[in-house]
Amino acid sequence: MSGRPTVDQVLTRAQVEQTAATIAAMQEASGAIPWTPGEHTDVWNHLEAAMALVVGDQRAAAERAFAWARATQRADGSWPMKIVAGEVEDHSGETNMSAYVAVATWHHWLVEREEAFARVMWPTVRRALDFVTSMQLPFGGIAWSQEWRDGRPGPVNADALLAGSSSIYHSLRAGVALAELVGEPQVEWELAGGRLGHALREHRDLFLDKSTFSMDWYYPVLGGAVRGPEAHALIAERWDTFVEPGLGIRCVSENPWVTGAETCELVLALDAIGDRARALELLADMQHLRTAEGSYWTGYVFPDDVNWPVEQTTYTAAAVILAVDALGEGTPGADIMRGTTLAPDFAEIGLECGCPSAESSAERIAGVAGRTS
Repeated sequence: MSGRPTVDQVLTRAQVEQTAATIAAMQEASGAIPWTPGEHTDVWNHLEAAMALVVGDQRAAAERAFAWARATQRADGSWPMKIVAGEVEDHSGETNMSAYVAVATWHHWLVEREEAFARVMWPTVRRALDFVTSMQLPFGGIAWSQEWRDGRPGPVNADALLAGSSSIYHSLRAGVALAELVGEPQVEWELAGGRLGHALREHRDLFLDKSTFSMDWYYPVLGGAVRGPEAHALIAERWDTFVEPGLGIRCVSENPWVTGAETCELVLALDAIGDRARALELLADMQHLRTAEGSYWTGYVFPDDVNWPVEQTTYTAAAVILAVDALGEGTPGADIMRGTTLAPDFAEIGLECGCPSAESSAERIAGVAGRTS
């Protein structure tokens, strides 16, 4: 343990601010934060970048980013999946992307304690999470996306993504916490969160199979639905499949390619379950992706000793900043992934999945109805 670096030895505060400045430099005049200049913007990665800007003292850029999110949300609560230089390239509304505005807004509240800002963002959060919970499937997962045709919502893509639904669980806990702050409790979100949490713990086999992707491995832990011994067991299950010592983690199990964003998300998941030593080690391992300017290459193909793609992405830089903040307790938002400031885990009531616990759930919800009628 004595040989492990400290957070400051991995990345100093000045280096964090340098990295945040690289994100701000790629922000478009509209406030949008694309993956890279000229690439597309999606609202999830845009908002994660906004969170990193808050941590990195780029407050004006962060405010422009939040304003862009408010301005581009559609009436149904969703955002287009891809926007390139202000033009919509993919009109589909993705549930996980839409939900993340709750996390970003709660993070802003934790750091800045500006209730007026939280109230400005509240209608956007409410519309987003109403859209997301309307897409819940009977087993508890959340449908991946909804197509748009002729300027209006169209068919629903009813497959549920494990990583996406795990992130939505996190977003629902942030949204319920925000609802309490503004005095507008959202019981339907709590019920949806209970069904979703149950699915993430008990029915992972019902989600679309993306098991070759590392995100499907660690996201149930990162999103907070799986904690305790089960979380440690889940991380141990595929550690050797994805982790490349000294480099980071693979994005896809069969590809010899480590990626910075996924590595830092695993850092956050490990920190959330108290595995700080390995979190810090992985954070140090992925610093080979850092450039002299403070930006980060997306990934590295280790047999070929090349960075690929040939790009430095805002979402990778943002993930690094949030991981450093969590391990270093740099801001009051450092807890955002650990989740102790979020709403408590939701009760598993109103289940429709058909498993034995669903029957007792139905009895409990009936009992509640009887007491309140």
